Formats: sequence, structure tokens, C-alpha cells
Amino acid sequence: MKKNYIFTSESVSEGHPDKLCDIISDAVLDLYLSKFNESRVACETLATTNKVILSGEIRGPKIESTEIENLVRNEIKNIGYNQKGFDYKILEFHNYLHKQSDDIALGVDSSGIKDEGAGDQGIMFGYACNETPEFMPAPIIFSHKILEALSKERKSKSIIGLGPDSKSQVSINYVNGKPNNIDSIVLSTQHDENLNQDDVKKIVEPVIKKALPNNWDIPSNKFFVNPTGRFVIGGPDGDTGLTGRKIIVDTYGGAAPHGGGAFSGKDPTKVDRSAAYVARYLAKNLVASGLSDKCLIQLSYAIGISQPISIYVNLFQDLKNLDEKIISLIKKNIDLSPKGIRKLLKLNNPIYKKTASYGHFGRKTLDDGSFSWESLNLKSLFEKI
Repeated sequence: MKKNYIFTSESVSEGHPDKLCDIISDAVLDLYLSKFNESRVACETLATTNKVILSGEIRGPKIESTEIENLVRNEIKNIGYNQKGFDYKILEFHNYLHKQSDDIALGVDSSGIKDEGAGDQGIMFGYACNETPEFMPAPIIFSHKILEALSKERKSKSIIGLGPDSKSQVSINYVNGKPNNIDSIVLSTQHDENLNQDDVKKIVEPVIKKALPNNWDIPSNKFFVNPTGRFVIGGPDGDTGLTGRKIIVDTYGGAAPHGGGAFSGKDPTKVDRSAAYVARYLAKNLVASGLSDKCLIQLSYAIGISQPISIYVNLFQDLKNLDEKIISLIKKNIDLSPKGIRKLLKLNNPIYKKTASYGHFGRKTLDDGSFSWESLNLKSLFEKI
């Protein structure tokens, strides 16, 4: 493998049109789980100029459309959209959520001696590496941190003149396979009409500096802020948003494969979400145990079948068939059925809106059970090998 190289990842803020849709879809999911924690939800959101449309399949308690609409408007308000082309107060809202297919339910539900099956076929990946304290690739972590810091400053009004819609891109120089310094940073952020490109750069530069490691400088010749020169019209008014279009932002920034299935708006019977979470949990604990500097795990499922069809482990080095020992250990100790994963990680709680922006991985496990898959409480299992 190459030792010296540049690798780039990007992130988007909660005000990005696609991320706004992810947040809405996960807020709807949380609403259903808060009323019945075994609700089945697959919620898709579309947002465009002063219009939001929900569609998807539900099996759970009856919730009036007005309650869902109020929830959606409040989420948009919290993000900061009261602009002419996208205003939480006046936008049109359409709700086309409907009942889940009985055929899907038949394959997923447990009955008699049949275990609960996976909600769909598919492949899911989990990844971890030891190049950051979060056990995540450095480019995606710092892309997230920059936008999260800017959002916090904007909402607290510590900085004035920036809008909710923004994107970051961080390129990092790797030396001997380890992140060494910043090669370039690209930031595009929505701003008020009266600000020019230099004004925006002066606002964001100190915030970005604080988000980076103390010994990493922003390269003056490769620091690009609003490269087009102007970004006044933003959000869904400037670009239509859809749930599930930022799956690489949600995961590892392109440093690891992605199975293709989005997370947001899906309840945890959908292995697109729950199996990706448990694969990350396994990979992170394995790397934290010291067995390898990085680890990739793939799980595959078939709709209606409980246990994974296959498990693949890659430690990126020849460790005398250690991957086979790991697979055997996982099979003996971890129930990777959808029900087993939900029980292990406590996924039936309304914890999902927090995941929808700034990454599903590399976050802190919270007291309410959010980001349980980031816990290191499985590390001792792999230390026994």
C-alpha cells in the first residue's frame, strides 16, 4: 500500500438540502419510536423551493398529519430557514406516508419457530482505524468538525452573516501511512447579500483554525472559501434535497466501501442501518483492542432471513489467518440477527435525529443510548485472541 499520499473527504452542514431531508426523515422516525418502540418506518423526504414532501411506509401508531407537519416545520426552524425561498412558516407541506406492505411484513416478522428476518437484502460495511482518537479517518472527522463548529457559532450568534447551507472539503497529507498535515481546505457557505468573498473568509478562518489540531496550519495558498465568489441563494431553494444522498458523508468519507443503502428515515429492522452500525461497533472495538491499525468488516443479508449470509473481515495485513479466528469469535459471541443487533445496541429508542448530521460514526456515546455502536465495551472480547 502507498505510504505517502493525499486523501480528501467532504462533509455538509445540517442546512444542506440533502441533510435537511435526512434530519426530517429521522425526526419522523423518532416520533414513531417515541410512541411505539417497535414501529416500522421508512420515511423519505424531498425539499425544494418552499415545499416539503414526505413519502414512505409506516407500521405503527396512528399519528395525525398535523402533528407530523408541526414537527417538520419546527425542525426546519431550528436549522435556521426563514428565507424568502424556503421559510418554515409558509412552505407547502405534503404527507404521503402510508401503510407498510404486508408482503414485506410477512418476511420480516417472527412467527412460530421462525425468527425475525432482515428487512431487505444487502451488504453493509463497518470500518475503523487508529489515526484519530475517534478511530475514524482524519479527513472526514475534520470536515465534520469544521462545519459543526461553524453551525454552533452561527446559532449562538457569535458570528453573523452566514446561512445554514454549507459544505467543507479537507485534503490531508499522509506520511508513512499516517495523517501529517493539511494539504488544502475548501469551504462553501451561504452568506448574507452584503458580504463579499473576503468578508466570508475573515469570518470563517478563526473558527476553522480552532477545529483543527493545534499543530496543523491552514495552508494560505490552498484555502478556498466560496470559490465561485458568491453563495447567497442556498438550501432547498437553490438545490433540491432528498433523503439518503449523502451516504459517504454519513460514513467514512470514501476511505472505506459503502454497501449502498442509506440510513436516515429507516427503523432498525432495516439492516441497511442496524447492520452498518454493528459492523462499525465490531471494527472499532477490534482496532481499539490493538489487534490491527485498521479493520474493515462486511455483513450480508437476505430479506426474511435472520442471520447474515456472510461475514468478511479485512485487517489489511497478513496475520496468519487471524481474520478467520475473528469471524469464529464473532459468530460464537454476537447475535447478528436484526433482533439481536437491536437488543445489543438498544436501537429501538428514539435516538436517530442526532445521527443525521455530522456523521453516524466517530461520535460520543450518550446517556440516552445515542451512538451506542461507538462504545468500546466489546474491546475485551478481541483482546482474548
